[in-house]
Amino acid sequence: MTQRPLFASLLLLSTALVAPAALAQDADAPAADASAAQPAPPEEEQGDVSIPGGANAEIVVTGRFTPNVVRATPEVVSVLSSADIARTGEGDISGSLQRVTGLSVVGGGFVYVRGLGDRYSLALLNGSPLPSPEPLKRVVPLDIFPSNVIDSTLVQKSYSANFPGEFGGGVINLTTKASPRETFLTLSGGIGWDSETTNELGYTYYGSDTDWTGFDDGTRDIPKSLAAALASGRPILEGADFSAGDLEAIAMDLVNAPTTLLQQNNHIPVNWSAGLTGGTTIAVGDGELGIIATAGISNKWRTRDTLQQTSVNQDLSGDPQTSYNRVVTDNRIVVNGLLGLGLEIGDHKLRWTNLYIRDTLKQARLALGTDRNQSDRDIMKQDTAWYERQLIDTQFVGEFQFDRLSLDLRGSYANSQREAPYERSFTYVRTNLPTSQDPVGDKFVNDLGGNRGDATIAFSDLSEDLWSGGVDLSYELAPRITATVGYAYSDTHRVSSRRSFQYRASGLPISVQQLRPDYLLSDATIQLYDITLLETSAQDGTAAFDAKLRTHAGYAQLQAEVVAGINVNAGVRYETAKQTVFPIDLFDSGASAIVPTDLDDDYWLPALTVTWEMAPDMQLRLNGSKTIARPQFRELVAQVYQDPESNRLFRGNPSLTDSELWNAEARYEWYFDRDQRFTLAAFYKSIDNPIEAYTSISDSSVNTSYANAPKATLYGAEVELQKYVPLADMSDAPFWQSRRLVLIGNYTYTQSKIEVGPGDTTVINGVTQDAANYFFDGAPLTGQSDHLVNVQIGLEDTDRLSQQTLLLTYASPRVTSRGPSGQPDLREKPGLSLDFVARQGLMLAGKEVELKFEARNLTGRNYQEVQESGDNRIYFNRYKLGRTFSLSASVKF
Repeated sequence: MTQRPLFASLLLLSTALVAPAALAQDADAPAADASAAQPAPPEEEQGDVSIPGGANAEIVVTGRFTPNVVRATPEVVSVLSSADIARTGEGDISGSLQRVTGLSVVGGGFVYVRGLGDRYSLALLNGSPLPSPEPLKRVVPLDIFPSNVIDSTLVQKSYSANFPGEFGGGVINLTTKASPRETFLTLSGGIGWDSETTNELGYTYYGSDTDWTGFDDGTRDIPKSLAAALASGRPILEGADFSAGDLEAIAMDLVNAPTTLLQQNNHIPVNWSAGLTGGTTIAVGDGELGIIATAGISNKWRTRDTLQQTSVNQDLSGDPQTSYNRVVTDNRIVVNGLLGLGLEIGDHKLRWTNLYIRDTLKQARLALGTDRNQSDRDIMKQDTAWYERQLIDTQFVGEFQFDRLSLDLRGSYANSQREAPYERSFTYVRTNLPTSQDPVGDKFVNDLGGNRGDATIAFSDLSEDLWSGGVDLSYELAPRITATVGYAYSDTHRVSSRRSFQYRASGLPISVQQLRPDYLLSDATIQLYDITLLETSAQDGTAAFDAKLRTHAGYAQLQAEVVAGINVNAGVRYETAKQTVFPIDLFDSGASAIVPTDLDDDYWLPALTVTWEMAPDMQLRLNGSKTIARPQFRELVAQVYQDPESNRLFRGNPSLTDSELWNAEARYEWYFDRDQRFTLAAFYKSIDNPIEAYTSISDSSVNTSYANAPKATLYGAEVELQKYVPLADMSDAPFWQSRRLVLIGNYTYTQSKIEVGPGDTTVINGVTQDAANYFFDGAPLTGQSDHLVNVQIGLEDTDRLSQQTLLLTYASPRVTSRGPSGQPDLREKPGLSLDFVARQGLMLAGKEVELKFEARNLTGRNYQEVQESGDNRIYFNRYKLGRTFSLSASVKF
């Protein structure tokens, strides 16, 4: 039989990296177990082809068949198939990605590739860029993508010119589920238990009747009086077109006990999830129309009993400046839906994908601690918040094949939104003075005056639109020689605002100061004691920002087998980008202390990969390239945001500039059997103007911002092994005849160093400063762990679905931020995690049923983010990570 030439296979795979190509196109969405082993085809196959008119004529066609995608691609890639994702049992795609060689996941959903932070990673969905619903990131957090909508994930670590130039550590291309080959309908559901959360003490607040769905029922809508004041173009202050009566009326309209009153819950509910997936294929003329749809919801709880401290001493000696024990309860609800249409007519394929994800976090916090700025007082803080993140994405892709010419077209529109209404915070103070000096010295009070307590409220809104498109034209110049040219365009526009207010009063009676928050700010107290509002977001011009990034790029690439066994993929990309961030003058003040960002740059970005097939099952790759990393919007916007994960304040630096990277890699690959391999790689990166986070402490508040370090280098090595061991020889029992042992392991060693010399400078909000004030020479880059280890040991049946897998993950300590005022850096200690996942398929009443059991964090590790100087230690964040157990089932009709 005839075989597709190798160059055609590579061309198709290259297309898959840029557009949502064939990686998922032939997938049977979630049909029978994809991991079941099939007989391995030989590396070379022969077949007989009949020649018309020749009764006895025969021709033997010999072609090379390369079934391994990782091997066939001209670049260094890792691929997570639907079977790989299912084996890890993770509920979102970021959890699966942390099993890939050289990858770690920070902050729940942000992927670090080879120790480089999320700003150096590029996330694509079906080859198109994505906007982020997170104000602290431009990179979309991957934990919002449920694994049930993703068919495969490709991670490319070596740069090629067909990708955007913003490629530091690598690109992560998520491919959604595609047209099914058979009609199916699958129902699924599950429950979960967390040892630190489920049926344990936590804190909640009522909110609205529909909070469990992730949608508010209108309880958190902005009152009409406040909405009119916000639209007035004036700061909401007494005397600025607002009378004391106006402010009092607005304050009363904000009385909203369901969002104010914190409640103790001694029995936090169980976690649960449900999903529905279906698909069919319809004959349309000479082609087929595939339809696939998914919908899902998950509702999870997490309680963290944290210790959070700060110090102002350079060696961290003495008592902490602040020390709080804070209990945080998160209720996270993720709702998702996908509708995909795929039309295949001969060699031409059209695909339209629509994705909706809504990720809602309902958070309640209660803290008790001390602040040395306030003498021997005890301080109690209560916070309630509701964060809505939403992503809507529609994409169209066309793949057209005309003999030796192929044309790929793609276009995408995506909108992301984030709303945070009614972010409330209350502070109560207990002086601990004798009653002779303070009649309520043994009680917590809030005088709303700033001396002994305060109350604040904020409303945040973010909307981001992203339009993108591209075209790629490839032509087969000769056998195993293909030339490709392409053009890509993207236009991102983000508008964000945060309006914050403080309740103020003077001379509140002691009896009123002791009231709980909903009574303290009731209609009666507001009217009786003239409690008013003061807008604090108007004071520094950071209430709203307008941010844009527009890129144009053209590239040319040649892929050729120059001599037998040596393949070259060479290309160059020319990319222009204009990035602006301007404060919006909401109040017509005519001036702002914030320096606007206006970056207008263009780059030539070459890339070369040479692959030498040393033997039929071995090859060596060499890669060299130049890439860039642009500052993210959150790093440029001088607007304060509260990070609900770390409980820290973040504020950008509008004076950041692009980073430029030179990359080199050598990689040895041995494919000793089907889907089995051993790889060994070494890599090096030189980075000009890397962007690093630094921390400062002001008025006992921890603030994180960003600055360009002068230079940095990063190097390391990684090794990977994937091996299957048949167990049929262990016993004659039928149980062992179709089973095999799965051994998957990888290790990454990385070292990095920031270089700061005499005279080196950095720019903070337009002011040039000595770089040595912010960076230590020789310090590692933020996010870089020296050691990353992933091991999977499993038992699986090759004839039917039956898998039992142990998963071990280890990441050594890594810097999260530069320390304040010459103090040691903040370091996170991820530690060792051990998980167990079991999947079992069975037939029940004639239906395919899959049962899944998961046990996570069996080692019971804790989370720690610390500063250390000798024996002195400050815990910026420390809490127990619970052991979690879940059981789920799906039924296929």
